[in-house]
Amino acid sequence: MPQVIPVDLPETPTLAAEMLARGELVVLPTDTVYGIAAPLDKAAIARIFAAKQRPPDRAVPVLLSDADAVTHVAADFPAAARLLAAAFWPGPLTIALPKRAGLPQNLSQLPTVGVRVPDHAATRAVIAAAGGALAVTSANRSDHAPACTIHEAIEAFQDAVALYLDGGRCAGGVPSTVITFDEAGALQVLREGPLSAEALRAALA
Repeated sequence: MPQVIPVDLPETPTLAAEMLARGELVVLPTDTVYGIAAPLDKAAIARIFAAKQRPPDRAVPVLLSDADAVTHVAADFPAAARLLAAAFWPGPLTIALPKRAGLPQNLSQLPTVGVRVPDHAATRAVIAAAGGALAVTSANRSDHAPACTIHEAIEAFQDAVALYLDGGRCAGGVPSTVITFDEAGALQVLREGPLSAEALRAALA
């Protein structure tokens, strides 16, 4: 049977980091929806795809402990992206950045990787204990509604996940806004979310 513990216990970051280091999957709360997390390891990321029944060509975003951890996965952090990160991180904004060489191929088959710092202090502590960056995507079967409670996540994954971190109902309930920048440096919204294009463009003005 999988283990279920509160995300904000003092011992939670260490326990979760130990399980992740062994390649186990962990479900954790964020400011948007629950996520299913793995270390940046090819075999562990493959377990996410299997648990979600997710097509292998879909990229998996990365949650960071803080903005400084961008260097773990991104080859570049352009000025416009830094500006939006300063304005909206921690928060529901995923920025697709040029990916660093050497990342697992199944993390993203695109030239970019999506990165975000969640507005959830206990989860950021877990990510920090695990090295500062985790592959995390919404905790649901592919093309199903994302889990907003730990019970919905357990129903989706059962014992495919080793550890469930309970943080109550996620306050946001809507997956993050996803953006990138084109070759000319113009902002592109790839997925609508809690942050509007207007708010993002205003922050760049």
